[in-house]
Amino acid sequence: QVQLVESGGGLVQAGDSLRLSCAASGRTFSNYAMGWFRQAPGKEREFVAGISSSGDRTGEADSVKGRFTISRDNAKNTVYLQMNSLKPEDTARYYCGARTRGSYYYVRPGDYDSWGQGTQVTVSS
Repeated sequence: QVQLVESGGGLVQAGDSLRLSCAASGRTFSNYAMGWFRQAPGKEREFVAGISSSGDRTGEADSVKGRFTISRDNAKNTVYLQMNSLKPEDTARYYCGARTRGSYYYVRPGDYDSWGQGTQVTVSS
């Protein structure tokens, strides 16, 4: 399994931007499809954005479409989530997941093999 470490979360105001990073260990990062999910207290983990192993396919949840962008740098073993125009309802702990042999992007938590510990994003109104 790949080891994942998220960073970049914090406390921001509505309308601000943040960029989350997820650094992966191992030499086969380019074989993994990656995804960002979030979980608020008392709620289930929900899909935010996903990207295929090569980066040629991406998808975002309707709630973040047009505001959030997922990208990856396979040379740096890192996947990013650029979050613009943040809203209070974006407040959650954000997790990245990795799925082996991912030629597409995947929207269910059960599709992923490995998870990081998460990074907290809090958006004040």
